[in-house]
Amino acid sequence: MTEFGLLDDAARGMSAQRTMLDIAARNVAAAQAAVPGHPYERLVAALSAAPPDTDSVDLDGAGDDAPNDDAVDDAAPSPVTIARQSGTGDALTELIAVLDAQRAYEANASIFDIGKRLAERTLDVDR
Repeated sequence: MTEFGLLDDAARGMSAQRTMLDIAARNVAAAQAAVPGHPYERLVAALSAAPPDTDSVDLDGAGDDAPNDDAVDDAAPSPVTIARQSGTGDALTELIAVLDAQRAYEANASIFDIGKRLAERTLDVDR
């Protein structure tokens, strides 16, 4: 793996975690708006290994009416799969999912920063 491959992987990880954050935020709002007897439709996102050579991407897996279609990167496959289930959680459960996604995003951002510094040093050596 090159330093640029590291940057690409970290950027894809950040994109996937951004999708996870968006889904968790949507679930928090739905849990807050739910009333007894009318459960909310909860979205459950899961990360999976994506094939490296896919031409098109649906980042959130929900189709053309998806809220994150503007974040779709046509060059990279999506590692996020989304399933719908009736509301079984509450706002606290959803907020914990937000915190988990935020920590994972920060970890990917740290890896990206390391890759960036590695690429800068490589360029400095070539000078």
